Amino acid sequence: MDPGDAAILESSLRILYRLFELPLLLPLSAALSGRMNVIDHVRDMAAAGLHSNVRLLSSLLLTMSNNNPELFSPSQKYQLLVYHADSLFHDKEYRNAVSKYTMALQQKKALSKTSKVRPSTGNSASTPQSQCLPSEIEVKYKMAECYTMLKQDKDAIAILDGIPSRQRTPKINMMLANLYKKAGQERPSVTSYKEVLRQCPLALDAILGLLSLSVKGAEVASMTMNVIQTVPNLDWLSVWIKAYAFVHTGDNSRAINTICSLEKKSLLRDNVDLLGSLADLYFRAGDNKNSVLKFEQAQMLDPYLIKGMDVYGYLLAREGRLEDVENLGCRLFNISDQHAEPWVVSGCHSFYSKRYSRALYLGAKAIQLNSNSVQALLLKGAALRNMGRVQEAIIHFREAIRLAPCRLDCYEGLIECYLASNSIREAMVMANNVYKTLGANAQTLTLLATVCLEDPVTQEKAKTLLDKALTQRPDYIKAVVKKAELLSREQKYEDGIALLRNALANQSDCVLHRILGDFLVAVNEYQEAMDQYSIALSLDPNDQKSLEGMQKMEKEESPTDATQEEDVDDMEGSGEEGDLEGSDSEAAQWADQEQWFGMQ
Repeated sequence: MDPGDAAILESSLRILYRLFELPLLLPLSAALSGRMNVIDHVRDMAAAGLHSNVRLLSSLLLTMSNNNPELFSPSQKYQLLVYHADSLFHDKEYRNAVSKYTMALQQKKALSKTSKVRPSTGNSASTPQSQCLPSEIEVKYKMAECYTMLKQDKDAIAILDGIPSRQRTPKINMMLANLYKKAGQERPSVTSYKEVLRQCPLALDAILGLLSLSVKGAEVASMTMNVIQTVPNLDWLSVWIKAYAFVHTGDNSRAINTICSLEKKSLLRDNVDLLGSLADLYFRAGDNKNSVLKFEQAQMLDPYLIKGMDVYGYLLAREGRLEDVENLGCRLFNISDQHAEPWVVSGCHSFYSKRYSRALYLGAKAIQLNSNSVQALLLKGAALRNMGRVQEAIIHFREAIRLAPCRLDCYEGLIECYLASNSIREAMVMANNVYKTLGANAQTLTLLATVCLEDPVTQEKAKTLLDKALTQRPDYIKAVVKKAELLSREQKYEDGIALLRNALANQSDCVLHRILGDFLVAVNEYQEAMDQYSIALSLDPNDQKSLEGMQKMEKEESPTDATQEEDVDDMEGSGEEGDLEGSDSEAAQWADQEQWFGMQ
């Protein structure tokens, strides 16, 4: 073919590719010449996503190259190693992939020393091939990905640190920022997140990363100001940043109000991420009712939602809705078993069914999948605590606090461990620190009061703290429960009944109904007490204390019934043996029922 005709044909082919949007999988010069070398075929298969085919062919070709070093040029050998490592990465053989990537980088280093590219031997395909060698920076990034999958974060940081700052792409800076943050290196983490935003000002996850590292919301917003002013329909972004700045400073009420105002805007209404954030914030604020409602709303909008479902499952389990928890776990496993959330939900079902060993296993499995899962750490910590392994539980609660310093339930778990091991002093120090750090709200006041109740010397202080908490939030269940506990100690049952009736006026809770039943028994209101126990069991059939309360009442009533029956028997001339058998039978029936409830 005449060179001039070839040029015209190549130009025509390029126009056709553009018109019909055809993928340009191989160099046009190779196509025109009708010659493709084997490396071109490997590259095309890699581009087409035929990873298993690439793995088999590249393995054979590398063996051929090892037996005959002259068979492929240094650049071709480099490409083969990279494509083979990529196929191993796709098969999740991360250690093997790292080994091949390392060999590829060594090959590239040797290639750079000898010459830029091995001179062409007349093969027209070799020139374009040499111009599209796999990027050395991309190879290092993939190596870092392998190291993170192998939980070798230090090695991942080391390989990425070796890339000069000017050559780091946004995804490299993002990975470095996350790795630095995980390692507790806040300053370089902030620098890397800022570099991501400099290159990609709408990288919202990088914004959240900066806010989580205590960078001021105003400073973060200033980095996005230009894009907000130049791109239409982004006026919501500054409010979004403000909302999550409140989230990361632990100001839950202002965060809720800001996200609600954002979610009410027509363009952002029914956004699943915003609803999930609201649900999580209500949970942190101790408003479990609204948290569950928001989770359900988000779940209806996106039936494949996984994020946040571990918290949702935990809340359902606490309410005694174990059947719903089981169904949720099954649904999540059908979506993906490679996320921590399904394992945590299943673990919550086991924990509230008193199967602590199974809950421990499921929590450990969730942590294996995601070491940053706070809910998994809390589940495993709670299971260890209930199994009497308090020191191990403390380690998990401390790690949860490190990952989520604004979540009160992490501190609650740790303080419960201290109290379980009679370390009241440590519990008091921790409760005071939480009070100072997160501020004087109903939750921190109640937590501090809980510790004060353990020491007779600080009983009055506990009473003052609980009164303050209930003044702020009369519906806060934990504060109501602790105040009722204090009134029970003081035998002020009428005051306790009034407190509980007031709390139950606008909400229904198993624990509150059960405690009200206990107080009613104390003032001889047996029938209403039985009603309250029944309501508690209808809300949570596994609530052992409500069942015990009902059993106790039955036992107290049975002597009276036996006396009446004995009088009748005396009049009829019958003996007492049948009555005793009836009493034993009834006790056995209750024992069987108790055992049944305990097994659920």
